[in-house]
Amino acid sequence: MTNPTDSIEFASLLCSRLCHDLLSPVGALNNGLELMADETDPEMRQRCLDLLADSAKTSANKLKFFRLAFGSAGGFGDAVPTHEARVAIEGMFSGAGRVKIGWLVEDDMLDKLPVKVLLNLALIAGDALVRGGQLDIGAEKRPGVTEIVVRAEGPKLVLDPDLRAALAGALPPEGLASRTAAAWMVRSLVTNAGGDIALSPAGEPMLLFGASIPERG
Repeated sequence: MTNPTDSIEFASLLCSRLCHDLLSPVGALNNGLELMADETDPEMRQRCLDLLADSAKTSANKLKFFRLAFGSAGGFGDAVPTHEARVAIEGMFSGAGRVKIGWLVEDDMLDKLPVKVLLNLALIAGDALVRGGQLDIGAEKRPGVTEIVVRAEGPKLVLDPDLRAALAGALPPEGLASRTAAAWMVRSLVTNAGGDIALSPAGEPMLLFGASIPERG
């Protein structure tokens, strides 16, 4: 990508990311329907129905998450109920059952920007738990600022160096791709709001993200 400020090109990268993540569950829906069309055995038809139900649930969970993490959170005002964010995160990681969520957010509502940042940092950290583990998510509103902390710990942590660079603001424009677009977006949203992002050093036994977002004037 030659110009990261090109909103159309950047939007296309995010769309590519969403399509990639939705391809598997939507493809499974199609496969299940094809199997159902030719299957007459009651037991096998029930298995097809179970496959369809699971794929439909996974697709719905991903769409709910993406709506809040990448969209404008239409339907809400300036703030989003934190319960919605929790449900979205749990839905993203509930399928495989490998990631345990620790929810450490006491506020009932957060502004849309902190919610977007929280969701994206949680997604990046959760994806780094390639063999599962613990994902703790915290946020706190203090006078003039919202603090966000995301912590991941598991038997194997793998954070793509380009994702780390994008979050740290060190990724060159030509390195921006669909897989790094979300991390780039988070960094841009936070810094444009006058805030900052902190990352634990590479090679640590746990992964820690922090974001400080000033309240809008």
